[in-house]
Amino acid sequence: MAMDQAERDRRRREKAERLQEEDLRLKVRPGTKQALLELMEWAGIEEQGEAMTLMIHRLHELTRGEAVKLLKPPRHTIELSASVARKLDRFRISRELRSPGLILGDDPDDTGLILLAERA
Repeated sequence: MAMDQAERDRRRREKAERLQEEDLRLKVRPGTKQALLELMEWAGIEEQGEAMTLMIHRLHELTRGEAVKLLKPPRHTIELSASVARKLDRFRISRELRSPGLILGDDPDDTGLILLAERA
């Protein structure tokens, strides 16, 4: 005799409780989803949950340093060329000449609003 839906649900909940399963939800953008699908294709995995579980366990097998290296998001560094640094310096000097009373750093949003307010 086949089980009805309520019996299947009850057995599924009991099994999940016995195995201490927990739902983890993850919202992703299209690029992340595409990357996961490509990884699944490369490994021949059909279920997203299985792929993510395997990735977590494989990452955990690495040393702490290796795992941290893979988990740290890339950070961009801003490097000014010499010509840009000169232009910014010229801008700062010309601004100081236009308003000698304005000490560098007094304009909190650095848009010149203090200069306009002083003229009003």
